[in-house]
Amino acid sequence: MKDNYGRTIDYMRISITDRCNLRCLYCMPEEGVSDMGHAGVLTFDEIWRLCRIFAKEGISRIKLTGGEPLVRLGVTDLVRGIKEIPGIDNVTMTTNGVLLASMYDDLADAGLDAVTISLDTLDEKTFQGITRRDRFRDVMEGIRYAEAAGRMPVKINTVPVPGVNDRDLVRIAEIARDREIHVRFIEMMPLGLGSTYTALREDELRRMLEKEFGPFTPVKERMGNGPCHYYSVPGFRGKLGFISAVSHKFCKDCNRVRLTSDGYLKTCLQYDTGADFRELLRGGASDQALQAAYREALRNKPRCHQFEANGNLIEEREKRVMSQIGG
Repeated sequence: MKDNYGRTIDYMRISITDRCNLRCLYCMPEEGVSDMGHAGVLTFDEIWRLCRIFAKEGISRIKLTGGEPLVRLGVTDLVRGIKEIPGIDNVTMTTNGVLLASMYDDLADAGLDAVTISLDTLDEKTFQGITRRDRFRDVMEGIRYAEAAGRMPVKINTVPVPGVNDRDLVRIAEIARDREIHVRFIEMMPLGLGSTYTALREDELRRMLEKEFGPFTPVKERMGNGPCHYYSVPGFRGKLGFISAVSHKFCKDCNRVRLTSDGYLKTCLQYDTGADFRELLRGGASDQALQAAYREALRNKPRCHQFEANGNLIEEREKRVMSQIGG
């Protein structure tokens, strides 16, 4: 389905929980967020029903997120059920990796197509400082297990945080040199707790990495479902990628919407606009009514975000933290 600006919307990120077993500085307060409880989040049956409807409207690729998706009981059943829906061609997941080693094979058996692991440092002490938890070795074991098993592609997501993990970025990039793993650097967005940090812009980071590794060559073919643009690097087995919503705005090519764990369809990450599908589902809405609500939400999808203005002039800007959005 196309929105009012001619963009084909075929990719949906679905948050399945607001809970997480880490407390990353830019994502969640140290004390966590108010627990909405089991009744607050969508049930698997509700998610499956919505996915069937969204698939008929052109959604073919699903990314499961959180919070941390692996803390939700029965997540492998959810994956399996989504994979069985006609029209859904690809189901992937972003995880912090803490529980991945123990769940990897079950996820692969369920049909998960790829996994992305969030990792902002290779230093154990820095990891504890960023995440406020002592789970570094669990994450590294998850990465090692996934790489050795080789049953689905693995990517690494890293958020550069100036003054926190600057010295780790080259080492993280080297993961792609030594392994067939793509490493992507995500520019800090001025959203939620991220607005309290200064972003390291893509051009500055790329210059630093090219000084270390040599000139980058843009990859022309599409890799993955989202907005990341990739580069080949001399001597690297994997690719380096950048997701830079602020300095390299990609709104004109946006192909995605988001469903939060409490059932709110967000048509743009920055804005608090969309449709409350939990209310519709639990109010007895028919499939036809749900389809109509989805179409109306897409008709109102904003042309672009205004992160570069830091959201100061946006009355309807998103006020929740990233763990609640599932960004």
